[in-house]
Amino acid sequence: METMIQVENMSKSYGSLKAVKNLNLSIGRGQVVGLLGANGAGKSTTIECILGTKKQDQGTVSILGMDPQRDRKKLFEKVGVQFQESNYQDKITVQELCEVTHSLYKDPSNYRNLLKQFGLLDKARSMVKELSGGQKQRLFIVLALIPNPQIVFLDELTTGLDARARRDVWKYLSELKKDGLTILLTSHFMDEVEILCDTILVLKKGNIIFHGTVAEAVENSPYEKLEDAYLWYTDEEVIEDENI
Repeated sequence: METMIQVENMSKSYGSLKAVKNLNLSIGRGQVVGLLGANGAGKSTTIECILGTKKQDQGTVSILGMDPQRDRKKLFEKVGVQFQESNYQDKITVQELCEVTHSLYKDPSNYRNLLKQFGLLDKARSMVKELSGGQKQRLFIVLALIPNPQIVFLDELTTGLDARARRDVWKYLSELKKDGLTILLTSHFMDEVEILCDTILVLKKGNIIFHGTVAEAVENSPYEKLEDAYLWYTDEEVIEDENI
């Protein structure tokens, strides 16, 4: 299997706080990997270092065989990113935002097809600021997929969506996975993790405390359900800085 993301002994600190400690990760083509952990466990820092928006203190990171900092322009065409909180100018329509995003790439996906698949085609002429929270979340996923990426990073992708919309998103992402799309996602919804993820990493205070399949996570815990196992692994620790 072709390796899409390779992380070796990656560490990152903020002053005396070690946000990520000696993290190792390998993700193959078409795999969906869930990065789990309580707020402040190190998920955001891990993703930012992998993307190259932050520089790790030690270790190496490779995306598609390239350095995410040195080769950022090349990777721009191949990687899609959806963040839970994204800010866009107020006076822009859904269609205009999609057109601007579409124009940035050499071989983009048809954004109207994506809007249709995510139930937003009828909102194409609506202002982004007029969308509901769930509609904005679906739009952010569409924007991440417009580049026609080989890898996509999804942060709490179905937060704010109703049950049907969540299942529609899962179904579409499962189809993209079959086509070879590699996905690294964060989520607090264990049903989502069970349905989408091939493997999961559970972070606690910057350390990987579990790496394996959902079945293995449950099997290695005292519990029979993933949600209970997850809480057991993490103790749901609370750290002051939730953006780590």
